Amino acid sequence: MWLRVLGSAAGGGYPQWNCSCPTCRAVRDGTRPTRSRTQSSIAVSLDRERWFLFNASPDIRAQFEAFAGLHPGDDRTTPLQAVLLTDAEIDHTLGLLLLREGRGIRLHATEATYTTLTSGIGVLTTLERYCPVEWTRVVPGQDVSLGGISYRAFDVPTAKHDRFGSGTAEGRVVGYRLTDESTGRAAVYLPGVQVLTPAVHEELEECTCLLIDGTCWHDDELIRLGLAGKTAHEMGHLAIGGPGGSLEQLSRLPIERKIYIHINNTNPILLEDSPERREVERSGMEVASDGLEVEVKAR
Repeated sequence: MWLRVLGSAAGGGYPQWNCSCPTCRAVRDGTRPTRSRTQSSIAVSLDRERWFLFNASPDIRAQFEAFAGLHPGDDRTTPLQAVLLTDAEIDHTLGLLLLREGRGIRLHATEATYTTLTSGIGVLTTLERYCPVEWTRVVPGQDVSLGGISYRAFDVPTAKHDRFGSGTAEGRVVGYRLTDESTGRAAVYLPGVQVLTPAVHEELEECTCLLIDGTCWHDDELIRLGLAGKTAHEMGHLAIGGPGGSLEQLSRLPIERKIYIHINNTNPILLEDSPERREVERSGMEVASDGLEVEVKAR
């Protein structure tokens, strides 16, 4: 099973268009070792011919062009089989509108996400004016086969403000456990998590690869920089650093590859020479960049 990181940044990308924080300045002027990144999304395949997209970012066109595996055939056939969503956030769903030229989209999403995208944001209501959308309801805890790869979504509890009022707490945010049906080897995609609850920890057990929320290093990172009045926790994310942070909790887990994704433009781990980046790497974890590819091999 192959996992391809199409985009590794949080909403707004890196650098963010209206931000001149130290990390954004560094990537623009080249004064520190760092790389620009597009907004978070991955593609998954068993055979490198049929690909499943997890989240559709506003940068989807550039991401597809940067990866030959998703280029179309002569008759406009495409390797893209379906889109699976972790939530209804704009940075994870706006790219659906850029797929409107296709013959149709197979969409896997929870009822809460689907409701938000139809009666709330209206992304799907607009998209369906251009092409048919075939919705498969994602039910947390239920195993679904995609033909060689199966997924099991799991609920990720969040107290983040429900901006569009989906009307339900369950299924607002999910992670995905992906299993190669021939080998039993698994990977977990979890770009947004507020608390690593015991139930979430259970989903990480015996997985080979973990792609996990790396939005902020400090919980009050945006407040420190004078960029916002909310903490990472209030925005639905668990900070990496400090006591109780994700690094402390995850570094001890026996997972072959543990990779931070969905990294905010303010996060110092984006700077390859930063103390925070060195701490992540010393702890046996990685920082995703666009184009990173992971093969989940048989033992």
